[in-house]
Amino acid sequence: MTRRRDRRHWRRRQGDDPYLARARAEGWRSRSVYKLIEIQRRERLLRPGATVIDLGAAPGGWSQYAASLVGDKGRVLAVDLLPVDGLAGVDRIQGDFGDESVLEAVENWLGDGPADLVMSDMAPNITGIRAVDQPRAMLLAELAAELALKTLRPGGAFVCKLFHGEGFDEYLRALRPEFERLRVRKPAASRPESRETYLVATARKL
Repeated sequence: MTRRRDRRHWRRRQGDDPYLARARAEGWRSRSVYKLIEIQRRERLLRPGATVIDLGAAPGGWSQYAASLVGDKGRVLAVDLLPVDGLAGVDRIQGDFGDESVLEAVENWLGDGPADLVMSDMAPNITGIRAVDQPRAMLLAELAAELALKTLRPGGAFVCKLFHGEGFDEYLRALRPEFERLRVRKPAASRPESRETYLVATARKL
């Protein structure tokens, strides 16, 4: 009975979700695009000609939006364990971001040029057990930060999904010396009951 109630709750929440309905009407791949749209409106991270790496990209809403802003002279790479269907102006790498082969593929895609923006909407498969979910989420965030610090140009930016809990404050402390500014955002499209927030780190230091 519990699973049935959970499924009914999920269907009801999806049906009542204005962002989901809006995404369908406007042709975006996912409701989560509105999180990035709000971050972009506040921070102006995406610019014409930028090189962008999107981690945890499936189904592709963030990459789709990024490509619409960077234009023909920009580059967008979508990386995910799940397949991302083709999008104009978006290159794709499918695989586990924790695997060396995937990291090498990302670096090969970049070539000799740095990234202007690394963004991560990665999240683990949620079990509902915080003692399991939080360390998994922090590991993904740490992997994303490692790539950002390795590939961003001076002045570049990093956006990363985080969940409040163990390791959150330590993560921010570790990144403060690497960027001029750190901000934590809770976009309106993030569900109120979720512990989800987004770190926006700008102006990568030399």
